[in-house]
Amino acid sequence: MALKHVNAVIVGSGAGGGVAAKELATAGLSVVLLERGKFHSPAGCRKDDLRNQRTSALGNGFGPGDERNPRVLVDETGKERIVLASEGGYSNNAACVGGGTFSYGAMAWRFMEKDFRMKSTYGAVEGSTLDDWPLTYDELEPYYEKAEWEMGVSGDDSANPFRAPRKRPLPMPPLPPNREYEVLHPAAKRLGLHPFDIPMLRNTAPYNGRGPCMRCRWCVGFACEVDARTGTHNTVIPAALATGNCELRTECIVREVLVDNRGRASGVVYFDAEDRRQEQTADLVIVSGGAVESARLLLNSKSRLFPNGLGNRHDWVGRNLQSHTYSGAVGLFNFDTYDDLGPGAQIAICDYNHGNPGLAGGAMLANEFIRLPYQFLDYAPAYVPPWGPAHKEWVRKAFRRTIVVIGPTQEMPIFEARVQADPKVKDYWGIPVARLSGGKHPHSIEIARFMAGKAEAWLKEAGAARTWRRQPSRGLSGGQHQAGTCRMGGDPKTSVVDKYCRVHDVDNLHVIDASVHVTNGGFNPVLTILAVAYHAAGHLAKTWKNTRGRV
Repeated sequence: MALKHVNAVIVGSGAGGGVAAKELATAGLSVVLLERGKFHSPAGCRKDDLRNQRTSALGNGFGPGDERNPRVLVDETGKERIVLASEGGYSNNAACVGGGTFSYGAMAWRFMEKDFRMKSTYGAVEGSTLDDWPLTYDELEPYYEKAEWEMGVSGDDSANPFRAPRKRPLPMPPLPPNREYEVLHPAAKRLGLHPFDIPMLRNTAPYNGRGPCMRCRWCVGFACEVDARTGTHNTVIPAALATGNCELRTECIVREVLVDNRGRASGVVYFDAEDRRQEQTADLVIVSGGAVESARLLLNSKSRLFPNGLGNRHDWVGRNLQSHTYSGAVGLFNFDTYDDLGPGAQIAICDYNHGNPGLAGGAMLANEFIRLPYQFLDYAPAYVPPWGPAHKEWVRKAFRRTIVVIGPTQEMPIFEARVQADPKVKDYWGIPVARLSGGKHPHSIEIARFMAGKAEAWLKEAGAARTWRRQPSRGLSGGQHQAGTCRMGGDPKTSVVDKYCRVHDVDNLHVIDASVHVTNGGFNPVLTILAVAYHAAGHLAKTWKNTRGRV
């Protein structure tokens, strides 16, 4: 029996897809929201240090929950290997209702004005595809504000003189300072820096029917057991469902986007929870699977009119894969710095996002989230043995006396860092898997090393007795902040979608997620994903009645 035709089918329920579903459903469009994972509840998620969304040694707590969807990873030497979701290099995103917003750290950063004008600010960086966004900060500012107030953001960035202009303050105050904040704040002031409270998609007071953060240690990478952390699963998706215009279907694996004989999107083919092939027709198709899976879906959607995949006439789909080159430093103190108060991360500086001599950008620096014992081992210096009595003794002494300061370096996008549909390897459903290849631009490494030095200087000023730097490798960056593979732009020859996230070649097909980011800023990108989604889906909803999706 054929499924009922709808106005819009959305693939993916994360930051982009969740907002799009709400905006369209509340505007009166009929929507089907497809999610490859499950709808988890906080109460049903066991707190397991060895199995969460950040340390996947025993599998991913929120998906992919099995090994049916491998990927192919090609290293810098050209050697390729099949990687599973529980292995390094997979570049995993959560697969569940809410996507990464179900288990993320929830830092809610606005990009700076210069982040949208990187090429104009710094010029062409040789070997990169650095460019300006077709959107300005001023155009996006109302949608940043909408995300902050509609979904709920806490914090206080009023002490940050480098922030982009805002019309309203954040709706909730920050959490009271933890011990790391108390150690780092005066040190930053002595260095002439400008510390402030990190903005976060996390309730610090009752907001929109949900209670405040209980400050437990089980935060980033885990479900929030009191539902205080804000995601699409507990805000915009329930709002979409409440309209009666949106249907959520979980455990659905989308194989391809269908097109008609005029070259317009006509729906999607997917496998449901019982592995039955289904075809959902729609007036509009919105792809929101994250930068790896969105690119993979478009590349696998081949037809007579689009033999190289949808939106890929000029070979830009899957290109410019980027994430964030995290770098910083660890400080070991002669006194306790750990007070067991989540989420841990509370204090940041933006003094080095721009204006660094000879460097095209930078990063914010902040103290890291709470490290549980298994995660903490990743921060041990090289002189600590990986096992044995000396290893255990170091952990006992250092666990409560370390502070990590780290930041997401703004990367230089490069054409050769990419996602492809692998020609040989297929997943459980017979769909070609994502093939990841390429590396980082040398200038990204240069910026990261600079940032590590600044983090180390901050820790030393705070009284660290010993410090060591955290610096990245040259390998591909495509992890939790993956972006760039369906770049936004005004020229169809050098981009995939326009400023409203519409695919240039298919006027009723949109990509609404971090795939469209031209650059990824020196910040966690989720608030920008949300703002872009509000901007694109809001525009689509407004024009729908007159255009039926045509521009």
